[in-house]
Amino acid sequence: MSARPIRVLIADDHAPTRADLREAVEQDERFRVVAEAADGAGAVEAALRERPDLCLLDIRMPGSGIAVTRELTSRMPEMKVVMITVSLDDDDLLNALRAGASGYLLKDTDLDRLPHALFDTLNGGAAIPRRLMARIVDEFRDHGPRRRAIVTDRGYDLTSREWEVLGLVRQGLSTSQIASRLFVSRATVRSHVAALLKKLNVPDREALRRLDADG
Repeated sequence: MSARPIRVLIADDHAPTRADLREAVEQDERFRVVAEAADGAGAVEAALRERPDLCLLDIRMPGSGIAVTRELTSRMPEMKVVMITVSLDDDDLLNALRAGASGYLLKDTDLDRLPHALFDTLNGGAAIPRRLMARIVDEFRDHGPRRRAIVTDRGYDLTSREWEVLGLVRQGLSTSQIASRLFVSRATVRSHVAALLKKLNVPDREALRRLDADG
């Protein structure tokens, strides 16, 4: 990192929480909070204006922290995003990471440790509490290597997004549910499913779900 302060944006719809987070971040001289926002639209506007190094976003603020994460990481891929939340919901955690977040911190985190977690994220780490890491490992174990190995052994080459769609189809999710999970349109999901059917040479979605069962 350079000698200049690390620029941080904080977005949370609860003003006292924003104040607490600002105080915690700026207790470390390496950081400077350059903007605050109370909702998703304000966070996007401030981020595009200030170009911070890192955004600390509330997942449940108006406008959705996850939606903001997806937009900001697509428009400014060099910027890091860390979620700050009370949610222990598995879908929130996994959707935040799929959207591009580099960390997922709980609001009961010791705020004295917050700057260290953020600095670690900027240097390639992942700011995720230990109690949540097991859930990520379980998701990978259940939906990752085994299913990929089955298809890879047959000589097919799928994009990273097609792997995601395949995994969700195999969980029994509908087109609408997959679109909501991945923050894309239903037409985009149908396009990915069509590509999977063609690449894997199967006739329909049910056949995608049975790939490993058929051996």
